[in-house]
Amino acid sequence: MLGRPGGPLTTEFPCPNSNVGDRVVSASATAAPAGASSESQNVATLVHNLNGTMAEAIAEINDINANIQLLALNARIEAARAGQAGAAFSVVAQEMQSLSGKTSEAAHGLATDTQQTIDELIDVIGNRVRGTRLSDLALVNIDLIDRNLYERTCDVRWWATDSSLVDALAPEADDDARRFASDRMGVILSAYTVYYDLVLCDMRGRVIANGRPGNYASVGTDQSQTAWFRAAAATQSGDEFGFQTAHASPLVNNQLALVYSCGIREGGQANGRLLGVLGIVFNWEGLAQTILKQVPVEEDLRAATRCVITDEKGRVLADSFGRQLQDTIKLPNLPELFGKQKNFEVCQVDGKRCCVGHAQAPGFETYSTGWHSVIIQPMGE
Repeated sequence: MLGRPGGPLTTEFPCPNSNVGDRVVSASATAAPAGASSESQNVATLVHNLNGTMAEAIAEINDINANIQLLALNARIEAARAGQAGAAFSVVAQEMQSLSGKTSEAAHGLATDTQQTIDELIDVIGNRVRGTRLSDLALVNIDLIDRNLYERTCDVRWWATDSSLVDALAPEADDDARRFASDRMGVILSAYTVYYDLVLCDMRGRVIANGRPGNYASVGTDQSQTAWFRAAAATQSGDEFGFQTAHASPLVNNQLALVYSCGIREGGQANGRLLGVLGIVFNWEGLAQTILKQVPVEEDLRAATRCVITDEKGRVLADSFGRQLQDTIKLPNLPELFGKQKNFEVCQVDGKRCCVGHAQAPGFETYSTGWHSVIIQPMGE
């Protein structure tokens, strides 16, 4: 894939030298929007208060009715004792008792209908509060990933201009030149620990040097058919880059990785003749799994809450449940959910009623993965 995954070619080179070391954006640096959740929570509180006030009022009406019915009963008893003289009073007492009964029935009906309506309203608002929070957290997850991976695109384009790599691909290069390139890549790796390895390929796709030869025996292997090599070999300038999505990479003993790539050009110039390709093998699990496992959900919900990163087809690239590259998210309305930048829905997932928060990668600077972040949380947990 050329440029940014899921988007057009990156045509600028905005960060010529990322700070040495690992620039990892922490979750605390990107706060989830709280306005909608706070507003919904306030409304939910008001509804709860209204429910309590209504229940108290209906209880008071029932108490008054009970007293009226008792008074009417006593009045009918006294009217019966008075005989003919109390006949008229008995009719009044009977009507009072009848009216009290109707009032009691009306109060009971009001209590039932109101309680049902309030319960439904509380459920809807509760879903909105939870759904908004989960979609906020999903946005934080994918935003952190985009910000971190943007730096990988800068790294590969910068390092592809290194003179030691250019020299190792020259027609007259010997074993000493390739060893020096390997040593140089090893120095880079010692400062950037987010990478498994750096590999240098000639135009045939053959690895001629790597930064950690003691760990990974990739020299001599053929990478000509890999997505990352083919993408970089097809670029028109050093301002463009290639990419291969999450996969078990043979370059690093099948560890889960992303590979960013860039063409190495004559003289280290952006428009120089293409000499070969640099591939940087990024520790994808080290970034994604850490972010997903540190999502700030309530402790009593953590074990049941699943946080995933997927591609546009729902293929799981990272997963707090540990099923990355082994699963595809199956939701009843996945196209509709993925059709919006940020949203949530309540639906059945694996036989359970769940609240599902979603956010698509917003992008950072000139880069976006285009991936989706999803958080699935069972209701009533």
